[in-house]
Amino acid sequence: MPSDFSPNPNDAAASEAKAQRGINALESTGDLLNALASASQPMNLRDLAAAAGMPAAKAFPHLVSLQKIGLISRDDDGCFSAGPLGFELGLIALQRLSPTRDAEPEIVALAAKTQLSVAAATLGPLGPTIIRLEESGRPQHISLRVGTVMSFVNTAIGRVFAAHMSEDVLEGLLAQEPIRLAGVAEKPPLDRAYRERLSGIRERGIDDAFDAPVPGIGTFAAPIFDHTGSIRLVIAVIGSSRDIERDDDGPVARALLAAAQRLSWRFGAIGV
Repeated sequence: MPSDFSPNPNDAAASEAKAQRGINALESTGDLLNALASASQPMNLRDLAAAAGMPAAKAFPHLVSLQKIGLISRDDDGCFSAGPLGFELGLIALQRLSPTRDAEPEIVALAAKTQLSVAAATLGPLGPTIIRLEESGRPQHISLRVGTVMSFVNTAIGRVFAAHMSEDVLEGLLAQEPIRLAGVAEKPPLDRAYRERLSGIRERGIDDAFDAPVPGIGTFAAPIFDHTGSIRLVIAVIGSSRDIERDDDGPVARALLAAAQRLSWRFGAIGV
């Protein structure tokens, strides 16, 4: 017989539903803010309301209240944009960002979706350095560990970093390439073929490496940018060459690009 102190499942469900009940008016306000943020430019009342999927007459009172509290502002042309409180909240969010921590859910989800290993690298003192590795559930012979330093020339991860840095910075980093590649006596030159490869990476938004430098291993790598437009991380999917479709429009490459784009947005990048 149930105790008098036994919780009633129906009561718990009702309490949870009540706790999650929101305010419809605020949700409409959120639609307007999302529309304004997606536009990345000032918008007039008509266009902003249309983007939020509501009549201008309904949108206007929300916008007046948002303007009063400083979340948005209105210029002399009547267009709305972020206000002082909006900027302050944005700066607080950016200050609290941790690329390694915030990339974690995407890395785990990408590994689960592709059934491949996923690595994240940052630019360390010696070059692109693996800081996170989510290994595939399937057995794979990948000689990659946290702390591994990648070549700017011979790896997809390194080339993606190289494609998004200034030439003078890259020249200095290439001087350290012999440290990354045992047996290389001199730094590799910024020759025409290498420059063209980096240009192609910027255009495609992705790079790949199949069967080189490791036979039988395939990699796709993509950049993650921050609010300044600087590259912060590179994430890569890695696995057996026979398990990865060698096509930028294939399912693995598309999944990687989508994850990289979401993380770039998360870090405040615009226009990626």
